[in-house]
Amino acid sequence: MPEIPLNEMQRLTVPARQSAGSFLFSEVVTETDDLQADIVFLGIPHGSAYTPDAIANDQIHAPDTIRQVTTRVSRSLERHDFDVGGPIYDGRPIRAVDLGNVPYDIAVPGGDHYRKAEAVLRQVYDAGAMSIVFGGDHGIPIPILRALEVAASPEDPIVLIQIDAHIDWRDDVNGVSDGLSSPIRRASEMAHIAEIFQIGIRAQGSGRPEEYAAAMDYGAQIVPAFEVHDGGVEAVLARIPDNRRYYITIDADGIDPSEAPAVEGPAPGGLTFHQCRKLIHGLVGKGRVLGMDIVEITPSRDVNDITSILAGRLAVNLIGAAVRADYFTPNDAT
Repeated sequence: MPEIPLNEMQRLTVPARQSAGSFLFSEVVTETDDLQADIVFLGIPHGSAYTPDAIANDQIHAPDTIRQVTTRVSRSLERHDFDVGGPIYDGRPIRAVDLGNVPYDIAVPGGDHYRKAEAVLRQVYDAGAMSIVFGGDHGIPIPILRALEVAASPEDPIVLIQIDAHIDWRDDVNGVSDGLSSPIRRASEMAHIAEIFQIGIRAQGSGRPEEYAAAMDYGAQIVPAFEVHDGGVEAVLARIPDNRRYYITIDADGIDPSEAPAVEGPAPGGLTFHQCRKLIHGLVGKGRVLGMDIVEITPSRDVNDITSILAGRLAVNLIGAAVRADYFTPNDAT
């Protein structure tokens, strides 16, 4: 991370370090009070640590690492992208901006970054933009989901889609209730979140009996990885209600470590890139995807940056599908 002057730490976002640039060659914008954008890229490097050494773990470098591999995600925007059937933005006047990273303020206990992340994302959703957020650990969806309150209504609550190896229903760890093991438990407490689909679950992770019971009591739809492999993505999509607003949170360990090795908790048998891509395209076609985050990438464990490239390619697939579904057409009432 670059050295940030103390007064800069008080801002909602700061630019990525110059060597990282922006994601997909997008314009860098850090003034968000009057945001004008269709798509917003944002880094939230820091989660809510369970131990002192975890405050500055290697996952804080993931947002800028993903930006650095932009030219391996897309050589240039005008090229034909076979994942989406043409140029990523389809030649349309889409405004995509990179808001940089939400800084950790060392002068404020706890870092103040969750408050800032929620504040800037409320501005993003108020502006009608779609968010693509790079973490950081899996605590970072908590402020994102809080901010999504402005995009929901009692008649149209949000359907949460999680791709992960673990269910993340811990109430707290070491007294910390908004860390990487708790995002789905916290989501279940939000009135604007309705159905929760947890896809790719396998092994054990955060699935102690009490967490599993809490998930079942809520009515969470847990889809183990083997069900996806055996029944196909189409069967999973058929279980998800149509014509709704969706938010997607992807933990990189939800993907098989043969494709995403840069994770802290690798587990064999995960989803493939192709399955994730099909799920994203399917959700875009079913309703309105409000945003997506990709978290838990540990760059120092990667092989040739393939996990960061994969994250970027998932973002490209969401963008390309959304553009072709006319998400960003003026006066679109979807």
